[in-house]
Amino acid sequence: MTTAKPRTRLSADERRAQIVAAARAIALEEGLAGVTLRSVASRLGVASGLVAHYEPSMEALVARTFADIAAQELAELTSALTPPAASPGTAAAARRTLALLLTLLLDPARDAVSSVWADAWSLGRRLPLVAEAAREGMDRWTAEATRILREGHAAGAWSVPDVDLVALQLFALVDSTTAYALVGYKTEDERSGLVFAALESALGLENGALRNP
Repeated sequence: MTTAKPRTRLSADERRAQIVAAARAIALEEGLAGVTLRSVASRLGVASGLVAHYEPSMEALVARTFADIAAQELAELTSALTPPAASPGTAAAARRTLALLLTLLLDPARDAVSSVWADAWSLGRRLPLVAEAAREGMDRWTAEATRILREGHAAGAWSVPDVDLVALQLFALVDSTTAYALVGYKTEDERSGLVFAALESALGLENGALRNP
């Protein structure tokens, strides 16, 4: 005779954590549009009503899912930008830091996260909470790029009259080439070359200065 295993009753915090983890996995695998009441419930093997009990607003869950993914991306990439201990604050170190930032942002290994960003811009047209999360994520990245550019300016790595403008241009380039990649427009090298060449020009640097810092 087989005895059924007793079901473990999860606390509210544990259930919410499960839902958040499921939403994140779905977003990275299928896109933000795939995060629905039914898909989350199916992923967890529970009734849709249970998910709705803890997450009454799917728009809010989608926005938070995007925000969490974007925040982790920012944390992971910026942690890799620490300048070399041997030459902090130098022009060469600043150029290497900016070159590394561009390389990380354009890395095909980030395609899943890049797709989530593209989804946020698209869904944000009709989901205000998602649009707000996307704007906040863009502001944080722009602030990080501005910091790097200001430090490079102070170190003599480049000289530009409007660092804030160049920071915005940087992400306009990165985001547009991300969209290109989603539909296979141009090769990876062509897209990367476009970004590097445009930033070198905007910063008044010689051709190849960032690609070979």
